[in-house]
Amino acid sequence: MLFLYNFFITIADFFLKIIALFNPKMKLFVSGRKTVFNTLVQKINTNDKTIWFHSASLGEYEQGLPVIEKIKEKYPSHKIVLTFFSPSGYEVRKNNIVADATVYLPMDTKKNAKKFIKLVHPEMAFFIKYEYWPNYLNALKKLNTPTYLISGIFRENQVFFKWYGQFYRNALNTFTHFFVQNEASKKLLLQLEKTNVSVSGDTRFDRVAAILEKDNRLDFISEFKNNSLTVVIGSSWPKDEEFLVDFINSNTKNVKFIIAPHNIKNEQIQQLKNSIHKKTVLFSEKESKNLADFDIFIIDTIGILTKIYSYADIAYVGGGFGNAGLHNTLEPATFGVPIIIGPNFSNFAEAIALVNLEGCISITNGKELTAIFEKLITDENFRKKKGVICNTFVNKNKGATSLILSKI
Repeated sequence: MLFLYNFFITIADFFLKIIALFNPKMKLFVSGRKTVFNTLVQKINTNDKTIWFHSASLGEYEQGLPVIEKIKEKYPSHKIVLTFFSPSGYEVRKNNIVADATVYLPMDTKKNAKKFIKLVHPEMAFFIKYEYWPNYLNALKKLNTPTYLISGIFRENQVFFKWYGQFYRNALNTFTHFFVQNEASKKLLLQLEKTNVSVSGDTRFDRVAAILEKDNRLDFISEFKNNSLTVVIGSSWPKDEEFLVDFINSNTKNVKFIIAPHNIKNEQIQQLKNSIHKKTVLFSEKESKNLADFDIFIIDTIGILTKIYSYADIAYVGGGFGNAGLHNTLEPATFGVPIIIGPNFSNFAEAIALVNLEGCISITNGKELTAIFEKLITDENFRKKKGVICNTFVNKNKGATSLILSKI
């Protein structure tokens, strides 16, 4: 089976290079991996002590960040090596300050895994939430490198729990310990006779709770808000924006809207701006404008949404329509902001919990969106009650990072 796996990885690598000729995102995926080994040679010496963290993309990085920071404090003489699989993670966080070397993870061939592990020679390795690369895991196992899964989550429909999943079940044998988010994940691992499991919860709660202790001020957002009730629309997709733009255009209340789309390509930003019939300004235009004069502020940049949520009175989190995948609801929740989302959130435990607690409201169409927005805008007590529920939920679920550190 390993032979077949390596064969398909090699074939996939070949075709990805062809696709990269026509696809900008895939071009980043392929070209970014060409310099990995040279970067590691430059930044990691043979006598360095290192610890390796791997995250699939941006969400997993944010999830693992509290652990990375605490490990860095606990082992100050070690270098931190951080890898990403996806361009959407690497390109956004390649200049982070927590890691000593940040690179793409080379494709999971035996040759790449052997070379990567030799160059990094980690004393410990951490995989965040998921991604189980057999050749890398086997290379770590051969060297008896302690390997941990943090904020892991398992579901019955995963390949590990299928009759044909023995190959991937073997990959799980390489882990020293599993730190999982919930009891359901632990029970599934126990079915596979994995007893090296702790229910630690989700480290994202620690990350978003810590945001409150940071300086979240953005003077240009304060200028735009100008003490008005403000709705922040985070990580929106076109399907979200269909309903939201209709509401924005028809709204007669004294409300301002900040829209931070998931995709900030110029063509789509201009299309969004043109669809709005109120005074609208882009982040890229802000230097020459009196922001207080505008009703709508479109954020055509990345990296500041978390701070923007601190100015929200109401938040809409995108991705709950279609197949995009719901974005982070915990960031507005930590600021005590009531949240509106689309209908597709069944794969997101925190969203399910917030909806059940009624701090987060799920809508399925424009009529429902209008009704809940009007209720939240006009009823201050209702709005604040929902916000308290969200903030309390975050505070009650902190502590995963401490539990993980105590067992390593």
